[in-house]
Amino acid sequence: MGTVHVVGAGLAGLSAAVALAEAGARVVLHEAAKQAGGRCRSYYDPALGLTLDNGNHLLLSGNADALGFLKTIGAPADALVGPDAAEFDFADLATGERWRLRPNAGRLPWWVMSPSRRVPGTKARDYLAPLGILRAASGKAEGAGGTIGAHMACEGDLYRRLWHPVLLAALNTEPRDSDVGLAARILRETLGAGGKACRPLVAVEGLSYAFVDPALRYLTARGCEIRFGRRLRGLDLAEGRVAQLQFSDGAEAIGPEDGIVLALPPWVAREVLPGLLAPVEFRSIVNAHFAIVPKPGSPLVLGVVNSLTEWLFAYPDRYSVTISGADRLLDVSREDLARQIWSEIARLCDLAPELPSWQIVKEKRATFAATPAEAARRPGAETAHSNLVLAGDWTATGLPSTIEGAIRSGKTAARALRAGSVARAGTRLRGAA
Repeated sequence: MGTVHVVGAGLAGLSAAVALAEAGARVVLHEAAKQAGGRCRSYYDPALGLTLDNGNHLLLSGNADALGFLKTIGAPADALVGPDAAEFDFADLATGERWRLRPNAGRLPWWVMSPSRRVPGTKARDYLAPLGILRAASGKAEGAGGTIGAHMACEGDLYRRLWHPVLLAALNTEPRDSDVGLAARILRETLGAGGKACRPLVAVEGLSYAFVDPALRYLTARGCEIRFGRRLRGLDLAEGRVAQLQFSDGAEAIGPEDGIVLALPPWVAREVLPGLLAPVEFRSIVNAHFAIVPKPGSPLVLGVVNSLTEWLFAYPDRYSVTISGADRLLDVSREDLARQIWSEIARLCDLAPELPSWQIVKEKRATFAATPAEAARRPGAETAHSNLVLAGDWTATGLPSTIEGAIRSGKTAARALRAGSVARAGTRLRGAA
């Protein structure tokens, strides 16, 4: 294999570049922005005087691809922080109740037999509800099994207090309308794998500190050339392959042994690769940040029900809130959102009602809509062009739009490109013989 051009330095592109560099390939990484990380990066917010993440992200100890990536790039030991066991704190703003969900480490879920480990007021048999999702998705690909609502009762206390917030956070789409195959994969890789795979992990020092900066150092140390400020405008196609990359600052010729990983958002990928089948419907996320040091003993992550706030993160220097499937909030003023969210935090944490310094971030196209129709539009890594592969959390990873899915897609793209290169080399050798 010659030079591999990775276009896009989000986590999918970084993952592909790292996998290729690890295999000994010469890599050139192109990024339209002035920094890497895409939607999973940190930046300094002058209004708060704090470094924030572009979005709050919760990982789990069962996210093998994400954790493997961190190990490969030599991420700091404190890149991800979390409790020693699977523990999830919840609060009901309407009733004032609080509880801690504590799955046991093994796959056999004996924890549901203990009232102190499960959602208040629920019985052990209530936790069988997701079996309908797993049965519906058995042997079916994402996009082929219908919606969650067709296979699971989306009602009742347990759904409202556990399944809805968990599935909404993972899918960023109203669960009853979401693809059952994607939901099944989430359940299998998290609660279905036992508490050992469910320990919550947060990048308290920032996503760039954990994922992006170590990846860039890793790539630089292996001779990878990183070019920022290069926006891809189009592809020149000829004889079943890409012959040139057309960037805003000029063309990049692609040699006969070179390969390309296109790790761009789906709407950009569709512009430069006409006819590409990719998701076209998206869902938003709203994040809120408040510059106040959390009270000692505050849970790192708190799930909140019967509220606008869904997940409350207690970072060392701020409270941050994530609201998923937030299309309904896009037209609400930022100040109104800040006041409403802070009033809920003040009640939850017994804080003064006066609004501290705040920031609201609305991400309109945070993820693809995890419906069956959109899931069916997700392409695989390989394309009709022999030297071009795709990466991104919107490709057919089997997972919704998550950090784990993005990193998995990059590894898959690198593997597909290398396999294609080996196959082409074998064809040439047979022709020479």
